[in-house]
Amino acid sequence: MPVLVRLDEQLHKQRMTLTELSERVGITLANLSILKTGKAKAVRFSTLEAICRVLQCQPGDLLFFEDDEGEAHHVD
Repeated sequence: MPVLVRLDEQLHKQRMTLTELSERVGITLANLSILKTGKAKAVRFSTLEAICRVLQCQPGDLLFFEDDEGEAHHVD
């Protein structure tokens, strides 16, 4: 998958569990888990905004692009 979700790193920085994020963002634990594991096919901007607000981060802190050679690039 070329776009990688780095939700774990941001949760760790904030010392927050996925369950706590789910409660604070108002998104089901199942949907956040799909996003976290990279199984999501899309993410709504409203979802991304809510996650960034709670985790006090930027979208580029959560999303990375990996090229065909397996090299990761930060999405700005």
